Amino acid sequence: MPLATASDMAAGQFADLVRDYSADALAQLMIEATRQCEGIAGRRLAPFAGLPESHRATGIDPDELTDAGSMPLDLQGTVGRSYATSLGVGDQVRHVWLSEYAPRYPEMWTYSNLRVTLLRSYGGSQTVESATLIGAEPDSGHIWFSLGTFLPVGSLIRVLYDGGYTTVPADLGRACKLLAASLALGEIDPAGTQFGHDRGVLSAQAEAILCSYRHV
Repeated sequence: MPLATASDMAAGQFADLVRDYSADALAQLMIEATRQCEGIAGRRLAPFAGLPESHRATGIDPDELTDAGSMPLDLQGTVGRSYATSLGVGDQVRHVWLSEYAPRYPEMWTYSNLRVTLLRSYGGSQTVESATLIGAEPDSGHIWFSLGTFLPVGSLIRVLYDGGYTTVPADLGRACKLLAASLALGEIDPAGTQFGHDRGVLSAQAEAILCSYRHV
């Protein structure tokens, strides 16, 4: 799904540029412009499905050490701490951060179909049920494993998930149309004499919008 649709492009200020495009060609142009937006931002923005990632389990939060015996816990936490202790392998990693998350407007971003597989540095592998996870959080990509999850340091965490802006912020839609217009001009009016649009100006306007969506 592109950040701006063919209908958006045909109904806006650049309709004159794309009036001769077929429906399929215009749809492909908007997808290409969307990919350029993501390339400039250095991240996924439009809705995506089945994105694979791998992470190495590193670091243990000292506030979550399982030897904090004086800390009061609810029943689930008590069972989790007991299980973690019974494993006899020390403290376990409990956090991982997805690479793709909402840099702005997290309320418009949606995650779904989160699938997590742990390939442990020792002790085999495990598919983690989503009900035992907290997250992923749209504003950070943070996933929190429940207490007692057997996840030793050095393990491989494989993640598969869907996500992206299911409601596209208006400025991203505009950036997509600006880049689509620049692409169209490159095809039909490379000299910039027919339609009165400057490709460089259009691209610069899009980049000015997209700079606030870049990874920091």
